[in-house]
Amino acid sequence: MSLKGLFNPRWPGVALFDLDGTLVDSAPDLAEAVDLTLRELGRAPAGLEKVRPWVGNGAKVLIRRALAGKRDWQPPRPEDDELIDSALEIFFKHYRHTNGKYARVYPGIKECLDHLRSCGCRMGVVTNKPQQFVAPLLEQTGLADYFELTLGGDALPEKKPEPAPVLHAMKELHGTVGTTVMIGDSDNDVNAALAAGIPCVAVRYGYNSGAAIDSLGADAVVDSLVELL
Repeated sequence: MSLKGLFNPRWPGVALFDLDGTLVDSAPDLAEAVDLTLRELGRAPAGLEKVRPWVGNGAKVLIRRALAGKRDWQPPRPEDDELIDSALEIFFKHYRHTNGKYARVYPGIKECLDHLRSCGCRMGVVTNKPQQFVAPLLEQTGLADYFELTLGGDALPEKKPEPAPVLHAMKELHGTVGTTVMIGDSDNDVNAALAAGIPCVAVRYGYNSGAAIDSLGADAVVDSLVELL
């Protein structure tokens, strides 16, 4: 199904994209920062393959998973809060230097963005990544000029899967429920779009904590965004 097909012969007026795992494979950058953090805390590094399925729910959840050594972590005890906050600051320190270092734009992304731009579609990024890291990553990967708006996971009181970031971005770009689409790689993206009442396209190549994304209720699921053109 093409994006045009989702909008009854029109192209969408607004397209909102997730960042990590949708536009860019940033797991190598995140994994290096996680491993540097763990080493600084006197712990064994996790490595890229272990970190990759931990990505997608924001930096604090990533660090909780890194400290637990697994994706499914228990809620922290009160005495753990200080360690988590300290580890998060260490992670941010290292990630400022690794952000964009190894990240690569996924195949088909620029073709899709070029086509949407040529159709007059306004585009924004809605991600759970902290706001301070969004613009530098888009600049490093050559994607910054495509987007009129970027919204990080700490820009509002709520993040995906809550609909608030999607609704906020849609309003800022003058979209409507009938003309806006969300494109992402995880259940957070699909659930945020469903809650906001807009169509959602999911990509299979992203993170989604290693789980299959086909059964989550997206309007279309693709292996590459060029399938939408």
